[in-house]
Amino acid sequence: MADVGILVEATKTIFAWPNVLLILLGVLIGIIGGALPGVGGALTVAIAMPFTLGMGSTSAIIFLMAIYNGVMYGGSISSILFNVPGDSSAAATAIEGYPMTKQGRAIDALTISALSSGLGDLFGAIVIILLMPVMVSLVLMFGTPEYFLIAVFGLSLIIVVSDGSFLKDVMAGGFGALIATIGVAPMSVSERYTFGMLGLYDGVNFVAALIGIFAISEMLRLSLRDGSISRDGDVSLSGSVKSGISDVLSKPLTLIKSSSIGLLVGAIPGSGGSVSTFIAYGEAKRSSADPDSFGTGVEDGVIATESANNATVSGALIPTLTFGIPGSTTTAVLIGALMLHGLRPGPALFDEQIGLTYSIFATLVVCSVVIIVFGLLVVRWAGYITTVNTDLIIPVIVCLSVLGAYSLHSNYIDVFVVLVMGIVGYLMDGYGYSLVAFLLGLILGPIAEENLYRSLQLSGGSFDIFLATPLRIVLVAMILFVVVGPYVRPLFDQLHRRATNQ
Repeated sequence: MADVGILVEATKTIFAWPNVLLILLGVLIGIIGGALPGVGGALTVAIAMPFTLGMGSTSAIIFLMAIYNGVMYGGSISSILFNVPGDSSAAATAIEGYPMTKQGRAIDALTISALSSGLGDLFGAIVIILLMPVMVSLVLMFGTPEYFLIAVFGLSLIIVVSDGSFLKDVMAGGFGALIATIGVAPMSVSERYTFGMLGLYDGVNFVAALIGIFAISEMLRLSLRDGSISRDGDVSLSGSVKSGISDVLSKPLTLIKSSSIGLLVGAIPGSGGSVSTFIAYGEAKRSSADPDSFGTGVEDGVIATESANNATVSGALIPTLTFGIPGSTTTAVLIGALMLHGLRPGPALFDEQIGLTYSIFATLVVCSVVIIVFGLLVVRWAGYITTVNTDLIIPVIVCLSVLGAYSLHSNYIDVFVVLVMGIVGYLMDGYGYSLVAFLLGLILGPIAEENLYRSLQLSGGSFDIFLATPLRIVLVAMILFVVVGPYVRPLFDQLHRRATNQ
């Protein structure tokens, strides 16, 4: 069971002033950012991050977590109303949500989305809080060699997240790791790729790189879109909040099952809401008494996708907080936020900083209530968010990005990094290079390098240290399984078919 004393203190922290206001403001900002296609979670959090520098670390993380939660719900608004997903994780919601709008049941769909998102969020947060002692015990088993192996395992997941050219994804991951080597080498005085520029001695600022990759590159893509997001200024909303609430409460099995899927899939690094929502949708259709009706505006489809979507938040935070492996692109940005405030994922968050970790998940519980209340109160006006013209969105976000980058260290090098990485991100996406793989390399490359150096110092240069305990052997086996599995499985399938034919 969770440590009740720490949980009570965490609850007091999030309800203390100004944290409770930051939660309300964060959810509202997240909903707006999520409802605007081309913005989304990672970009919204990345832009907000530099402006948290004046806050305490706990208040800053609470604020950014609230934004993250709001984004996960907000993406469904444009998805339901205009068949234009605000975020990749909201794409599955459009399958049933948009047909409901065309049937004159937009308010029903938006109500189902808000209530399902809030309840999915609540389910995920409560489960993680109950499992916290197990997570604490697990994380404290890890030392320097284990963290090197975990970092290598995270890098090997590039194979898993690859959805295009495997070679391109490996190159993207390698490029991310290469960018991370700029600056003074860890635990030495060797300069690498600084070109004599003092501003690069500390390396490429991780937060500035994230802002460029997400904000500037997305705005370059959005600049190709004319007019407003909805492509039509007329927003007609009809339906009933009461019937939407009734639809959700009458499907508890779908709600719990889909939230569980979101939680479990979210815990797999690199998967995120875009994967969990389609899996939850597929399961809802499979288990339905009338699967042929799916695609015509079935309530179960919206319940499944939206509850899974927000439960994914809690799941994605598991690898993020425990090992520093991003569960999604947005949690990759949150790792940057932790580092910006002097925090590092790993044992410290489950030992001397356990109060902050409890505060994070307690924030999710409060956010679930706020999402439900906001969603139900503003459901009749939600559609107007998506009528904002892109000509207004682009300059505002570019200015915020540049100001945010400069505010990091009052350093023009960071502004240069934002602009260059924005162009790099735009070109990478345009030519099919995975940004997820790039982020894995950028985040995990330095972790692997530093822990390899320390491990070899501890062992006197012997690599036997990585096989010295059962846990390390298991981690090595996991790495080999991920790397070799895709090549071995076709061979086993071929042997199985031959045996079956004989």
